Amino acid sequence: MRIQATILQTPAPGTLQVLEEHVVTVDDDGWITTLEPAGHVPDAGPDGAGVDVRLPAGVVLIPGLVDTHLHAPQWPQLGTGLDLPLEEWLMVHTFPLEARFADVAFARRVWDDMVPSLLANGTTTAVYYGSIHEPATVDLAAACLTYGQRALVGRVAMDHPDTTPEWYRDPGARAGVEASARSIEAIRALAGGGPGGAGRDGGQVLVRPIITPRFIPACSDALLHGLGELAAETGVTIQTHCSESDWEHADVFDRCRRSDAAALERFGLIGPHTVLAHATHVDDDDRALVASAGAGVAHCPLSNVYFSERIFAVRAALAAGLRVGLGTDIAGGPEPSVLAQCGHAVGVSRQLSRSTESAVAVGNAGPVSSVGIDMTTAFWLATAGGAELTGLPVGLLEPGRAFDAVAVNLGSGGLGLWNEAGDWPPLFEKLVRLSGPAHMTDVWVAGRRVAGTGPD
Repeated sequence: MRIQATILQTPAPGTLQVLEEHVVTVDDDGWITTLEPAGHVPDAGPDGAGVDVRLPAGVVLIPGLVDTHLHAPQWPQLGTGLDLPLEEWLMVHTFPLEARFADVAFARRVWDDMVPSLLANGTTTAVYYGSIHEPATVDLAAACLTYGQRALVGRVAMDHPDTTPEWYRDPGARAGVEASARSIEAIRALAGGGPGGAGRDGGQVLVRPIITPRFIPACSDALLHGLGELAAETGVTIQTHCSESDWEHADVFDRCRRSDAAALERFGLIGPHTVLAHATHVDDDDRALVASAGAGVAHCPLSNVYFSERIFAVRAALAAGLRVGLGTDIAGGPEPSVLAQCGHAVGVSRQLSRSTESAVAVGNAGPVSSVGIDMTTAFWLATAGGAELTGLPVGLLEPGRAFDAVAVNLGSGGLGLWNEAGDWPPLFEKLVRLSGPAHMTDVWVAGRRVAGTGPD
């Protein structure tokens, strides 16, 4: 397949790349094989027959968006119940909802609404927390395969009797490890997937398992050690929460006598491409530990506004060598759009520069120019940064990566107004800030069209 379009992408933080009228060649397995100007491709151009898809004037191509942190069973509560601190919110709103996923029929109704909705928002890759229930979690992986979304799917493990309700937790550490191991095997077995994952679409592994201790306060030491051993045995990557709020950060320190990151490392739960959600309270030592392990952070800017007492310092994390992506943190974050998180990431970074107490706490006191991020950096987090964090071959449109992409119509909803021809930076910023599902005419994953407002 050959697609001709103008491509907007960010190969590095702060760098906007504009490739006007280029042709992307995608093989039968969904991999990009060539990317070259249309003038170098025989029979390309406005009247040629050398391309299969030619995006019309005013429609541009961007890489698919990577959501590095969201709670799938919280989809029904999206946009509600954000009036409580984290530890109360979990008990009052979230755990009762997640307990309902013992009913696979209920779970399937949620997945059948959520996965297409996220694809319509341009989320071609999602890193999902499931519930504690094996059948519902495996069914989530199956739904991702059905609708064509690339995903990491994890059964949530949690067993601590002091911080989780009796009616929603693993019955013990051994049971939690064994259930996680079975879910790994089941997800890998889906659709003929081999040891690397599941759901081979055109030669690509679309869905993979991920080991998911909820966070240290919800897990016993035995469960955490067991999951660390399971990760070492299976080679499966890990996701968990880390230093999300004052409460979590203090709870871990009181119990483990060390920071959240240091405790996770002790349990064997930080390794290459480990996804640590939030990490707003990490210090220089934590950053060095996480970076040396090849792990990183899912930055959830809007959710942090509700549940964290500090602002995540993106520039400090990148300077320390951490991998960083963006997350919606559904439903702690009440918006499902990764593009919307780009705007929030820019906004809270400016707030960090103006908050002396918060900035000093994370070693980032200084003017906006030294602490704040721009929209190209935020979009990099949402695409190539998320790809680096997860270790998946996505995030940029270039040879050797999967063709996960979104076509965006700039000619509607005010996106293309008041813009001089060829002035791409302000148009790109409008695209990121203002685009939604109505502007997304086509969404592709692994070379297959899976969503969009345009004709099928």
